[in-house]
Amino acid sequence: MKIGIIGTRGIPNQYGGFEQFTEFIAPALVKRGHDMYVYNSSLHPYKENSWKGVHLIPCSDPENRIGTVGQFIYDLNCILDARKRNFDVILQLGYTSSSIWSFLFPKRTVVVTNMDGLEWKRSKYSKPVQQFLKKAEKWAAFYSDKLIADSKGIQDYLLEKYRKHSDFIAYGASLFNDPNESVPGKYGVDPYSYNLLIARMEPENNIETILKGFRQSSVREVLLLVGNHSNSFGTQLKQQYQNERIRFLGPVYDLDQLNDLRHFSHFYFHGHSVGGTNPSLLEAMASNALIIANDNVFNRAVLEEDAFYFSTPDDITKILNTDVQKDSYKSFIERNREKIRDLYSWEYITDLLEKSLKDATIHH
Repeated sequence: MKIGIIGTRGIPNQYGGFEQFTEFIAPALVKRGHDMYVYNSSLHPYKENSWKGVHLIPCSDPENRIGTVGQFIYDLNCILDARKRNFDVILQLGYTSSSIWSFLFPKRTVVVTNMDGLEWKRSKYSKPVQQFLKKAEKWAAFYSDKLIADSKGIQDYLLEKYRKHSDFIAYGASLFNDPNESVPGKYGVDPYSYNLLIARMEPENNIETILKGFRQSSVREVLLLVGNHSNSFGTQLKQQYQNERIRFLGPVYDLDQLNDLRHFSHFYFHGHSVGGTNPSLLEAMASNALIIANDNVFNRAVLEEDAFYFSTPDDITKILNTDVQKDSYKSFIERNREKIRDLYSWEYITDLLEKSLKDATIHH
C-alpha cells in the first residue's frame, strides 16, 4: 500500500505522542513492503527527504509567525499536497486542526483517523475552543472511512456518541532491559530514594493533586517533576510547591535517561485523566515503575489491578504514609511488563494497524 501519514509535526520525534507513534510505525511498515510517506512541518529541524526508508514531505508551517492558527494552515497544506499523491490510505493522527478541511480529502483515497482522546475536555481550552473541538470531533467521525481508538474507553464513546465502530489500536512501548544505575545521581538522587512525575504542566494531569498529597505526607524521599514548567500553570505550581522535597527539573528529552529515572524511582505518579492510552504510562510500565495512577477508565483499562489509584490528595498521602516497599509489589511490576510484551509491543501494534488499513482499503 502507498500510505500517507498526516497530523504530526514530523519525524524523527521532537514533539509528542503521535510523532513517537509515527517514528516507530512508519519504518516498521516500510520493512513490511509498504510505501510510506510522512508529512513534516517546515519548522522541523530534520531537513532530509527520507528517514529509515520513510519518504518525508516538508509542508509550509507558519505557526512560529502567527501562532496556533498556523497549525490549521499547516494541516491544510498537507491535505492539499495529499490530493496530488494518489495514496491508497491517508492515516490521520488526531483531528484538532485538520478535520475542518475534511471535505478536501481526495475522494478515491481511504481516510483512516486515530481519534485521540476527548480533546474538548481539556481544561486548558476556553469554552469557545471546547465547543469548536466538539464540532471538529464530529467532522472527523463523519468524514473518515474508518476510525481508530487508542483506548477501550474512547472506543465505547465513539460507538455511543456517533454509532461508529472503531478499531482499538493503542500506542506501543519497548521493554526497558538495560538500566544504568548512575543516571539518578546526575539528578541529585540515589536509586529508589525518590518519587517521580513526568507530565505536561496542565490541570487535567492532576499535578496539583499529587503535589498536595505528597506535601501532606510524612515521607522523607524527594519528588522529582519532569516537564516544561514555563507556562503560567507550571510557573504558579513551582512558586507554590518547590522546596527541598519537591524539585522541578524542567524537560528531559533523552528517552534512555527518562527510562532510567522511571526504573530507579520508588513510586511513579501518573495523573493523566483525559485521553486514551497514554504513551508515558506504557513507558513507565515497560521500565519497572511502581505506579500510583489517577483513578479513571483510561488508566484502569491499561493497568487493571496492578497499580495504586488516587482521586484526592488524601488518597496519595495515605498510600505514601503506609510505607510501601517496591520489592513487595514485584507482581504488579511483572504483570505490567507482561502487558507491554503481549498487548503493547510495537510489533503487535504494527500488526493491528497494518490489518486495519488493509481492511479499510478492501471495504472502501
